[in-house]
Amino acid sequence: MTTVSPGPCDRGIAGAAKSVATSHPVATLAATMLGSSVAFIDGSVVNVALPTIQQGLDAPDRMLPWVINAYLLPLGALILLGGGSGDGFGRRRLFLVGLAIFTIATIGCAAAPGLAWLLAGRALQGIGAALLLPNSLALLGGAFEGEARGQAIGTWAAAGAMAGALGPLIGGWLTDAVGWRSIFLLNLPIAAGAGYLAYAYVQESEVSSRSSLDWIGASVATVGLFALTWALTMISAANSNAGVQWLVGIAGVALLAVFVVIEARRREHAIMPLTLFSNRSFSGLTLLTLFLYASFGGLTVLLPFFMIRIGGYSATAAGAAMLPLPIMIGLGSRVMGRLAGRHGGRWPLTIGALVVALGFLLYLRVGTTVDYWRDILPPTLVVALGMGMSVAPLTTSVMSSVDDVHVGTASGFNSAVARVAGLIAVAMLGYVFARQGLPQAFVAGFRSAVLVGAGLAIGAAASAFFLIRAPNTLPSAERSKVRES
Repeated sequence: MTTVSPGPCDRGIAGAAKSVATSHPVATLAATMLGSSVAFIDGSVVNVALPTIQQGLDAPDRMLPWVINAYLLPLGALILLGGGSGDGFGRRRLFLVGLAIFTIATIGCAAAPGLAWLLAGRALQGIGAALLLPNSLALLGGAFEGEARGQAIGTWAAAGAMAGALGPLIGGWLTDAVGWRSIFLLNLPIAAGAGYLAYAYVQESEVSSRSSLDWIGASVATVGLFALTWALTMISAANSNAGVQWLVGIAGVALLAVFVVIEARRREHAIMPLTLFSNRSFSGLTLLTLFLYASFGGLTVLLPFFMIRIGGYSATAAGAAMLPLPIMIGLGSRVMGRLAGRHGGRWPLTIGALVVALGFLLYLRVGTTVDYWRDILPPTLVVALGMGMSVAPLTTSVMSSVDDVHVGTASGFNSAVARVAGLIAVAMLGYVFARQGLPQAFVAGFRSAVLVGAGLAIGAAASAFFLIRAPNTLPSAERSKVRES
């Protein structure tokens, strides 16, 4: 997701972690909650501050997506490698290293004298978050067992949802009252608390001498995603060097194809085991995640920007306008999680994605005069309802589509796909940002974007309906293919 919040299957990563004896489980829970929150807060507050950052740094329209994507690119590409590094070097150690990198980068973002420095800081934040997030989840899962583990994961998820809900509101208020640089400083006391608790109370995990990290695969994926993202950003912004941009985009796709070949050769040592895709349900869930979170991620960046630029709303008001999304996702997840556990995720995911598509279509009523209660709140509530119907069934379906050995890998990969989907969506928003100088053109671009979002949500619904099988109809052969890998 572009508002970097708990991923759809982050619970599976924590649930698959091997338990280790610890004397301070409560301190471990507090450290992981605070550590994860810095990444969640930072990802969401930047969205509402984007117009002010553009004005303060005199950033060109075509570079606006990079304020978001400079963070999402290393996070999405390296998060699986970050989790594997914890197995090889120690989860607590990698958690502290990631937290330190993130904190230093945050200070750099707050002090950035220009756009290039800000983008460098955001990229470094993404690297820190790629180490921080998966190892915080693994530390959390390892500190508890049985029912206590489920309660701890639920508490962690609730804290992440709260951070995602309050981040845009607090970030908008700080942007209006103090300035955009203050949104980065917000994280410093939280990071300090997380670092102290982890250093003083969290026990180091067992280090696996058999851990084999897929550095080559991760590097190729990162470069390929960077090339593809850069090309999509520049092409969507209608830059003049179209030939160069297409060549870079083709090179990016070719590198991602090379990445698939590398993963096929590494087999069980790959960061993306291709044997998972022999399972039709898992393949359908991956497509659904890509489509649904691309539409949702693009909305969380574009909507507050549109409200500020066209509607004349303050950053605080734009942040408050996003509150229904995390609140309804949190409320809906409790009900839909139980429903999906009993009856499977096919129908909840199909209907939920179609409701999201309907919400996107309702945004087409927006014009150059923006009324929040008429134009923004109703479609936002509908999108929030659809996402609330989808998130918990997606988590349940991914975890039930593979055997117990691969739950952690499948969950981590699905969360990475959600973040990469947001990355690609934001890259395409250059088409809209490039038209913000003329209100009518910007409104037309916004309408085009929500039409694309509706189409992606319909594609997600089709993926659920045609590819996901109910648990009681899943052939044992599909599970055995994954188990034999």
